[in-house]
Amino acid sequence: MKKTMILSMLAALTWLNTACSSDDPLDSYTNRNTQPTNNTSGGGNTSGGASGSGSTATGDLTTFAVKIDKTTAEPTSGTASAYYPEEEDNLANNSFATQVAIDLTNPTAKTENGVTITVNGGHVTADHGSEKGICYYVTGTTSNGSLTILGEKKYEVILNGVDITNPDSAALNLLSKKRAFVMLADGTTNKLTDGTSSKNDHKGALYCKGKLLFNGKGALEVYGNYNNGIHSADYIIFNTGNNIYAKSTANHGIKANDGVFINGGILNVEVSAAAAKGINCESDITVNGGRTTVITTGDGAWDTEDLEAKGAACLKTDSVFTINGGELWLMSTGSGGKGINVDMEGYFNGGSTYIVTTGSQFKSNNDTASPKGIKVDGDLDIAGGRIWVRTSGTNGEGIETKSTLTISGGEVASYAYDDAINSKSHMNITGGYVFALGQHNDGIDANGNCYIKGGFVFASSSGSPEVAIDANTEGGYKLYVQGGTLVAVGGLEDGTQLSQACYQSSWSANTWYALKYDSTTFAFKTPSSGGNGLIISTPSTPTLQSGVTVTGGTSYFGGLGNVGATVSGGSTVTLSSYTGGMGGMGGGGMPGGGPGGW
Repeated sequence: MKKTMILSMLAALTWLNTACSSDDPLDSYTNRNTQPTNNTSGGGNTSGGASGSGSTATGDLTTFAVKIDKTTAEPTSGTASAYYPEEEDNLANNSFATQVAIDLTNPTAKTENGVTITVNGGHVTADHGSEKGICYYVTGTTSNGSLTILGEKKYEVILNGVDITNPDSAALNLLSKKRAFVMLADGTTNKLTDGTSSKNDHKGALYCKGKLLFNGKGALEVYGNYNNGIHSADYIIFNTGNNIYAKSTANHGIKANDGVFINGGILNVEVSAAAAKGINCESDITVNGGRTTVITTGDGAWDTEDLEAKGAACLKTDSVFTINGGELWLMSTGSGGKGINVDMEGYFNGGSTYIVTTGSQFKSNNDTASPKGIKVDGDLDIAGGRIWVRTSGTNGEGIETKSTLTISGGEVASYAYDDAINSKSHMNITGGYVFALGQHNDGIDANGNCYIKGGFVFASSSGSPEVAIDANTEGGYKLYVQGGTLVAVGGLEDGTQLSQACYQSSWSANTWYALKYDSTTFAFKTPSSGGNGLIISTPSTPTLQSGVTVTGGTSYFGGLGNVGATVSGGSTVTLSSYTGGMGGMGGGGMPGGGPGGW
């Protein structure tokens, strides 16, 4: 636990020391997709709020795809400085000048520069003992062999066009407990594969007993058919230039005990086993750069050790998750599947995160595993970057924390089957751009107090009794509207305490609106269906126009929101004061649309 806390603090300090100074909370994100083109039509004319089944929307948020991508260049913008738990983890701080060549096509037993190499068929073992500065230069192909490395000192392994298949154990078995610097030679493609059986119950096609540190601008493909694809008993670091693909049909794609740190590179992971994780770590996962794509397809499973139902997850950490830069593209298609599953705290400081889940709830032995885009057991803090989440399977929530949620910056857009954004405790929104549409439930739901203090918040619910923004009034808590720009399609929780003036009106489906106050214009497109009533709140007295044409400005939420656009046409909407309660626009049993599909 102490080690985990230290690593988490260092990761946070790294981000604080390298983050750009800017008033724009979106400066740190990058987007592989083309920015959506603003809709220039006025939309429909259904008045009074949506009747019908559930709440639905359009735009890139509802259609973006997650695919394995080995060829698109690694992103160079929106990255944070590389993080190394210890100075020795940086290859630049090391020297491996003594080179020992190993040709796996024609392996030769020898003793060279203090290294002993033994050969048994296609299986090669290299032991450098106490020798320092050893660099293994590995070439060649074997369809029934392996490379095992032993030694008491840190070392480097250069893979230069290597292709190893071991039918009954690890292909690359790094059994030294010291640091292993795996260099992927520039321009080369390397491949490691194990079989479906094992003579020693091996843990991965590539197994490392010590710290596993990837470097170089080559490519590596790892296929795990018996257990994990890549497994380190310590921590793993991926760096700029790496192009790594890990696939497992039996367990996790990448497994580490003491941390996963993604400083850069192109990382693609696919897993298909039941309840398998794309990247699974018992300690921290930190993302600072690169592009990481993870796809899981396995359904949920009953865990006979923990005696509970579990689903697959693209990223799973037993500790702390942090993203400071880079891109994450995550998709889970099986029952109970999750994009990001965090046992402790989650910190989104920058970068871009795109998540899709399509599976429904998994049930076994009277227990359930529900699909979720992001699930964090501890506090969840969103301070920057971009987060887009879409869930379509039954009971799929978008973003959930079992504790307190704070959003102070960045762009957060959740389009979910169930609650779009949920906290089991209090929720604080003080800045950023937030979109939450619950197709069959609330847009934003806090089980404690919910505070709207700043930022741009656009929320929509499915219809009564669900509301756009909910707080746990049954438990004695409240929704507090204290600042920011607020658009709530489907009303607010009854008993809302208003420190900033709110206004209400009916609304039309699939329609562009322009909300203006002072020198600010926030344009938004309403869903095709949803709850009764539209409530808005702004720092000063607003005006509202319906059916406008929108050009220019900055697009948010996949084309559903826009700040600073030029608007034309449309008609003025009459606004009346909203003071809370049952005034036709709140929750508490008001008529509205029932649940339904996409």
